[in-house]
Amino acid sequence: MHVVHTIAELRARLAGYRCVSFVPTMGSLHEGHLALVHQARTLGDVTVASIFVNRLQFAPGEDFDTYPRTLEADCVQLRAVGCGVVFAPSERELYPQAQGFTIQPPAELADIFEGEFRPGFFAGVCTVVQKLFGCVQPSVAVFGKKDYQQQMIVRRMVQQFALPIEIVTVDTIRAADGLALSSRNAYLSPAERREAVQLPMALAAIASALRSGETDVPALESEAMQSLAVRGWRPDYLVARRRSDLQPGRPGEAMVVLGAARLGATRLIDSVEV
Repeated sequence: MHVVHTIAELRARLAGYRCVSFVPTMGSLHEGHLALVHQARTLGDVTVASIFVNRLQFAPGEDFDTYPRTLEADCVQLRAVGCGVVFAPSERELYPQAQGFTIQPPAELADIFEGEFRPGFFAGVCTVVQKLFGCVQPSVAVFGKKDYQQQMIVRRMVQQFALPIEIVTVDTIRAADGLALSSRNAYLSPAERREAVQLPMALAAIASALRSGETDVPALESEAMQSLAVRGWRPDYLVARRRSDLQPGRPGEAMVVLGAARLGATRLIDSVEV
């Protein structure tokens, strides 16, 4: 495995490969990230994982400065699963000038749910992903379904810019008790970690009711929000929406249940397809 820190090094290392598969990450890797790398390895001649904590997607007061940075340990894990190249640029390398050009995704998809509670988040995500795509020039890029809205927006961006990149998604990897793996789980105290399973349980309850034929979606959402609030959570949203566009669905349509809630100082997100 080769670890490179500049765009020039990256392009030199990838010269000659016909099909590059790519997994963009912010590091602090766990088994969820490694599952993406496993999938990516089946899709290309060489697999690249990027490690870059992207300032543009953090709002003032969020955890940019404290976000865990564990490059050495991340590289050990990536080497063990057969990653070919790690691209770990500095902020100066990726943003040598203030990033004046940004990508603004459409409000109807990016200003709801995560975008409502984290204004500007998806503009930051799209801008860095587009820039990383330009650096890596992959044929395939792999994302996880836990960040459901994010992978949908990236897929739409690729379609609308006619980028020659296939977007592949991988099911959420969970701990034995059902909690979705996340780098931010490290922020949880032992008691909070035990409590954290209530978020996927609340989403699963909505999904189960929908599979059973329940049609009163607002009531299901309200009940789920209250079930967390009474336990001391501060839920931002728990909603069931149509998978195709995250708008309210109708009986028989493919749906997804999305949720985000704060437990103590930690904000957790999750999603469950119905």
